[in-house]
Amino acid sequence: MRVGRKLVVAAVQPIVIDGDVDGNVASHVEAITRADARLVVFPEMSLTGYRLDSTPVDIAGSGMAPLVRVCARTNSVALVGAPVEVSGGRFIAMVRIDGDGASVAYCKTFLHGTEDRCFEPGLGPRVIEVDGWRIGMGICRDTGTEEHVRGTAELGVDVYACGVVNDQTELAEQQRRGRSIAMACQAPVVMASFAGPTGGGFVRTAGRSAIWSADAEVLVEADDRPGDFVCATLRRSSGAEAVP
Repeated sequence: MRVGRKLVVAAVQPIVIDGDVDGNVASHVEAITRADARLVVFPEMSLTGYRLDSTPVDIAGSGMAPLVRVCARTNSVALVGAPVEVSGGRFIAMVRIDGDGASVAYCKTFLHGTEDRCFEPGLGPRVIEVDGWRIGMGICRDTGTEEHVRGTAELGVDVYACGVVNDQTELAEQQRRGRSIAMACQAPVVMASFAGPTGGGFVRTAGRSAIWSADAEVLVEADDRPGDFVCATLRRSSGAEAVP
């Protein structure tokens, strides 16, 4: 496979209405169109909102067709957050959507709080490839778990992409994790953080989606409003160099 010299990435925080999957698909389509990036990363459970009782999203169903179409039109790979059912088990997943369809790319390994009442843990670090770039993935609590971050780093990733839901009071910890992951993986980090109220007691979420360089420097950071997003171009030199 020919490895691309650059990768345009985006971290987006779409407008999300709890439980309204069709409406949220529409806002994701808008976000992907606006971002105009090769890799577009969304927050945890972005298609449903952070509601642990959400019905699993049928990623093979017709409801995902608008996302597949927009990714085909923009040549994007989107990593969206959704509860899914796989082989009879329910997981908090990062779903890969591109012009060829939708598939589960990663399932959250380290569950938080009462999540284990509704979901099963995933099987650990995973990597997908986009234009030859190795993309490691994490979902919320994974990003603060040394075992997960170390295991992902050992897979030799070029980029770490993650979706999170954090309270506004947890912003400093969110930012610390971005820096820490970049240093551990020696790779840029693309973190999409939920903005706006959602389920699970999150009345004011952190937002502030951001992209860090492999040197753990903030390249770009969004504000705390739903609908904002940030983009950066990652370039290959002797390693991965990133510029906003």
